[in-house]
Amino acid sequence: MDKADARILIVDDDQDVLLAAKLFLKQHVSIVHTEKNPENLPGLLRADNYDVILLDMNFTRDATSGKEGFYWLNKILEIDPAAVVIFITGYGDIELAVQGIKEGATNFILKPWDNKKLLATIMANLKVRSSNQELQDLRSRQKMMIADQDQAYCNIIGNSAAMQQVMATVKKVAVTDANILILGENGTGKEMIARAIHRASKRHDQVFISVDLGAISETLFESELFGFKKGAFTDAREDRAGRFEAANKGTIFLDEIGNLTFNLQSKLLSVLQSRKVVRLGTNKEIPVDVRLICATNMPLYQMVKENKFRQDLLYRINTVEITIPPLRERTEDIPLLVEYFLEIYCKKYKTTLKRVNTSTYKRLEKHHWPGNIRELQHAVERAVIMSESNILEPHDFFLTQFDDSTDNEPAVYNLEDTERMLIRKVIDKHGGNISKAAKELGLTRASLYRRIEKYGL
Repeated sequence: MDKADARILIVDDDQDVLLAAKLFLKQHVSIVHTEKNPENLPGLLRADNYDVILLDMNFTRDATSGKEGFYWLNKILEIDPAAVVIFITGYGDIELAVQGIKEGATNFILKPWDNKKLLATIMANLKVRSSNQELQDLRSRQKMMIADQDQAYCNIIGNSAAMQQVMATVKKVAVTDANILILGENGTGKEMIARAIHRASKRHDQVFISVDLGAISETLFESELFGFKKGAFTDAREDRAGRFEAANKGTIFLDEIGNLTFNLQSKLLSVLQSRKVVRLGTNKEIPVDVRLICATNMPLYQMVKENKFRQDLLYRINTVEITIPPLRERTEDIPLLVEYFLEIYCKKYKTTLKRVNTSTYKRLEKHHWPGNIRELQHAVERAVIMSESNILEPHDFFLTQFDDSTDNEPAVYNLEDTERMLIRKVIDKHGGNISKAAKELGLTRASLYRRIEKYGL
C-alpha cells in the first residue's frame, strides 16, 4: 500500500504514546513529527504546515479537565484557521470530547486506540483538510477577483466643481446605511459611484452584487433576485440563492431600476419593506441584510406622474439622491479622462504613449458626447488603434463626421461601420491571422468569426 502524501504532527506528554503512534503511522503517511512539549507548538506551526494534528487533551499539569487541550486547540486555530485537529484523550470522556469539537476540533480518539481505527480517522480527516484548503483558496480567489474588479472601477476622475460636489456627497453618505438613488445619463459612471460608496462603507469587506434590471426578463425576475427551490419550474434542477441572498451583509446595486414594470416594482417593494425574500417553490421567508443602491437614466419623477413608477417605491429607494452630470457639463475633465484612457490603451496595444494637442482638446470639448465617458473611452481606444501618429488629431477621434454646432441634439453615428473598419484594420495588421486579431480585439475566435460573417469581411 502506497503511503499517503501527508504531514502528521502528534503532541502528547507521554513519550511511549508518541513512539507507538510514530512507528505505526510512518508506515502509512510520508511524514510524522512528534512533540512532547505543547509550548513548542507555535514555532512548529509557523515553520511547517501539517495536514492533521493529534493533540493530547490533558497534559500533566491538569490531568482531567481538558483545559490545556482547549487552550492549545485555540492557539493552533489562531495560527492556522484551516487546521485539522484530532483530540487524544485517555479518559473516555465523550462529553468533553464533544465540547472539543464545538471548540473547533475535527474529531477525537480514545487511548488506548485501535490502530485500524486510528488510521481510518486520520485518513478521513485528511479529506477534511483538503476541503478546508480548497475553501480557503476559493475565498482567496474570490477576494482577489473582487479586488481586481473594484480596481477597474476605483478611478473616479474629475476636478470639475460638479464632480467635486458628487464626491463630497459620496463621502457623506457612504458611512451610513441609507438607500441611495443615483441618477444620470448612460455612460456617466453610475456603477463607479455605487462601488465608491460600497468601498467607503462599513460593508466594504463584504460582497458587492450588481444587477442589471434592464437585462432580466419579467419571467426570470423572481428567480434571479429571490432564488428558487429545486423543481420550482422546469429548469430548476437544484436549489439556488437569488441576488439578494448573495448580497447578504454586503451591498446590492440595482441598475436601470426605471425599466421595471409596475408588477415587478410591487414585488421589489415588498422585499425592500420586509427585508425578507421567499425563494420560488417555498413559503419560507429568508431575512436579508443589504445596503441598497439603485440607479437609472430615466425620469422617475415624471414616470410617477404618469403612473409608470410607484411613488412608494421611489420614496423607499431614494433616501439620498446623487445626480451625476453628463460629460458635456464637465468638459474641463476631458483632458484628465483622455490622458487616463491613453495610458491604459497604449499599454494594452503595446504602442508608444500617444499625446493630444491643444486644438484637438478644444474640438473634443465642443463635442456633445451623447454616450458620455463611455463614448469618450471608446473614442480614445479607437484613436490609439487606428492612428499611425503619436500626436492625435481631431479626425483620429472620428469627430469630423459630426456637426455638433448646429443644434443640441445628440450626435448619431454608425457604430457598425466603425467596428467593421476596426476589425478590417486589425486583421490586415496580422496578415489574416484570426487568432492574433481576436486577441488584440479582446474577442474569442468564435466571436470574431461571427463578426466577419456579419460584415462580409
